[in-house]
Amino acid sequence: MRPSLFFASGLILATLVGAAEPSAPAKPTPPPADPAAETVNRIFAEALAHGQAHDQLRELTTLYPGRLAGSKSLAGAVEWGAQVLSGMGLTHVRLQDAMVPHWERGAPESVQLLGAKGSAPLAAAALGNSAATPAGGLTAGVIEVHSLAEVEKLGRDRVAGKIIFFNRPMDPTFFRTMQAYGVAGDQRNQGPGVAAKFGAAGALTRSLTLALDDVPHTGNSTFPADVPAIPAAALSTVASDRLSAALAVDSQLRVHVEIHARKLPDALSHNVIGEIRGAEFPDEIILVGGHLDSWDIAPGAHDDGSGVVQSFEVMRIFRVLGLKPRHTIRCVLFTNEENGRGGANAYTAAERTASERHIFAVETDNGGFAPTGFNLGSTQGNVHERAARWRPLFEPWGVWNFTQGAGGADITTLMLQGVPVAGLTPDSQRYFDYHHTVTDSIDQVNPRELHLGAAACAALIWLVDTQGL
Repeated sequence: MRPSLFFASGLILATLVGAAEPSAPAKPTPPPADPAAETVNRIFAEALAHGQAHDQLRELTTLYPGRLAGSKSLAGAVEWGAQVLSGMGLTHVRLQDAMVPHWERGAPESVQLLGAKGSAPLAAAALGNSAATPAGGLTAGVIEVHSLAEVEKLGRDRVAGKIIFFNRPMDPTFFRTMQAYGVAGDQRNQGPGVAAKFGAAGALTRSLTLALDDVPHTGNSTFPADVPAIPAAALSTVASDRLSAALAVDSQLRVHVEIHARKLPDALSHNVIGEIRGAEFPDEIILVGGHLDSWDIAPGAHDDGSGVVQSFEVMRIFRVLGLKPRHTIRCVLFTNEENGRGGANAYTAAERTASERHIFAVETDNGGFAPTGFNLGSTQGNVHERAARWRPLFEPWGVWNFTQGAGGADITTLMLQGVPVAGLTPDSQRYFDYHHTVTDSIDQVNPRELHLGAAACAALIWLVDTQGL
């Protein structure tokens, strides 16, 4: 049967149209892989799959808890740190001498609230540099204040012979809890010294934490050179509220304090140092570190065992992934951050006369929680803005925030000498629940969060080493 004219015309039209259409486009060629992204991803994957930091942290906190300057525990941790670095195959592993203060708590302290219906214990921990109470303890009236200025306003006539109770809480409205700690911290750091200046017999401070619990947080206090130290202790937040409520009812009540602390001559301690030598610029140093000491009552897992083992992990990652740095990567475990900065001072003094030059320093001393970013500082401009160009590489791993800061206590002096510095910034919401307490233990540190922080430090160091800052 002959096809219809309409059908034939359709065939011709379809043929003509098809001939006029361009051929289908070829499958697009994917863009070349970003080598920097590939390496950063390898660093994070290695840390999460094979990280050793948590196991090392368990070993450190089990064998050497309470690593306060001058203690046998710190001395043991120093030797342990050197063994770990040597076992990793690092070069030029060494101990660097540093003189450190030596304060001891002695027998457990006691604080008792004396009321009309009898006595009640208040959970307390003596503060670093506290003096001992007289034999049999100290019993005195209490004056509650909320600032150092209030003590000065009261004057010697009202302060002399009393126990000054500093009870200003950390401000919960700060998102970054380190800011709240900084604002409230003058009460613990300087409050006892100011109270002593005006003749106080002793000082009590509210623990620096946002948690409402019965766990006291210790920490350091300083006394002016011309003012003798007085007994000083931190009360738990629950104990602080209890004492404040009791004073509101009876301003004449008294407190009994027993502290057995003593100050000994300065002792010899050491920073622990190990390196991966740079292939192109061996005399230019990129530092990564944390501090090896902790408070005597604390296992020191978050503060700062986490920073120590994260620094180890940075070095391990470089070695196992075969990342050959252009500059020398140096791991430094600082001694005596908590109550004197003896390690940082010794390191900086040695560097002033060395022929080498630091080009970057990273410190991790804000706990082992999930990393969110870095605070960076420099006397040479807004280094945090330059580092933020790497945000796309970090964001897939939850690290996004590059802010202006000063790195950390042990590397601040390097920054003042012109070295760009960075401090790892983990999530801070839980840090001050455990800071400087008996509960700063390994069970409060999540392995994945700890290893993510180590990977973030390793990635930043690799980027600075290969691309510059």
